Amino acid sequence: MIQAALGRRPHIAVYGEDYPTPDGTCIRDYIHVADLAEAHLLAIAAARPGEHLICNLGNGSGFSVREVIDSVRRVSGREITAVTAERRPGDPAVLVASAERARTVLGWQPSRADLDGIVADAWNFALAQEQA
Repeated sequence: MIQAALGRRPHIAVYGEDYPTPDGTCIRDYIHVADLAEAHLLAIAAARPGEHLICNLGNGSGFSVREVIDSVRRVSGREITAVTAERRPGDPAVLVASAERARTVLGWQPSRADLDGIVADAWNFALAQEQA
């Protein structure tokens, strides 16, 4: 979506608008890249030879595809063309993570759950890359 806002893509494909969700589009769990990095640092600190720790990371709630498109439009101030496409086989209507194990074992808690804030940081990063 950021690429569409930057003009690198002509549109965004919305794979299905008839899911049993409030706006008909899929819901997914998005986390801020800094929360992801913090979880990895905690996992490195907790690493023990010969042991494997697998944790899901997420906010435990999600945003619909339409909500993310609207957020990118708000944050970037640019129009994004959304084109409805066929559903992808196997796509669930809602897919969110339970990060309970990461909370319990690593003490990890996402601290940046605001969608516009997540998008704003991604947008500012992309703009900085454009200027570099």
